[in-house]
Amino acid sequence: MNMPFYVSPEQLMKDRADFARKGIARGRSVVVLAYDGGIAFATENPSRALHKISEIYDRIAFAAVGKYNEFENLRVAGVRYADMRGYSYDRSDVTARGLANAYAQTLGTVFITESKPLEVEIVVAEVGAAPADDQIYRLTYDGTVADEHGFVVMGGQAEQLGRRVKEGWREDLSLGEALRLAVAALGSGEGSSSRTIEAAQLEVAVLERGRPRRSFRRLTGQVLADLLTDGTPAAPADDLPPGDDVAVGTATPGTGTADTVPPETTATTDTTDTAPDTETTSETDTGAQAPDDTPADSTPTEDKPRDEPGTPGAAPDADH
Repeated sequence: MNMPFYVSPEQLMKDRADFARKGIARGRSVVVLAYDGGIAFATENPSRALHKISEIYDRIAFAAVGKYNEFENLRVAGVRYADMRGYSYDRSDVTARGLANAYAQTLGTVFITESKPLEVEIVVAEVGAAPADDQIYRLTYDGTVADEHGFVVMGGQAEQLGRRVKEGWREDLSLGEALRLAVAALGSGEGSSSRTIEAAQLEVAVLERGRPRRSFRRLTGQVLADLLTDGTPAAPADDLPPGDDVAVGTATPGTGTADTVPPETTATTDTTDTAPDTETTSETDTGAQAPDDTPADSTPTEDKPRDEPGTPGAAPDADH
């Protein structure tokens, strides 16, 4: 009878860990770091459709490295978890810590029970009302959870890039400074060699502390280019909070609509303040249309009592 092949648990876990680490090291790194206005995410990703950084819930974001199909399944599961918990209880009950615990259980179970571990490493971040309330959790392939402070780097060459970020990171970084630090770290190679990464080759997003409810925002195009070149661009129109995307002009109180008529057109079409001109027109028209056999006892139009011009609710006189 053939004896079954025996592998010690220690060797089995070591082989699985080595397999997962090799798969993760082949992926491009992701840098997550806090700045004075929230949390920034940056990675080199030329694809415009396959995102490595995504929104999970109102103030929670997700970033990952490794095999795309595996961490995309985790992202979808996280969105479902957050939606169900927010619907069943309250939106404030959805936290990054609870989501990180759910991910840790899934990753740990797969690592122990399945023949192949998940080749992924993820970060779950939540922006708080103050910098001290920000939460950044890093989860590895075996379900280990680490509470990071300030910044975290995942993927290939994570240790080297982490040292580069640590040298330049501080708590009061602006958004532009944080992104330039992250991109410089991503472009640093072995030894002293470094390369410049264009804005079109980057995937960048932020969790902004000052945005109402949904704080996740992607940075692309000219906005990102200005930030990487020490510029301070204005917020794009499509990033206005829900309910603020009104047309250019003055909103009409009580209607919620915008007055987009140019000032000169409004002046000619507004009938409230044109009573004097209407009176003159009415008198002229009355004299032109009055027949010659008007009864003597009829009251002339100009002698009729009229409202004072400019009085609210006053209507211009007309000859009926």
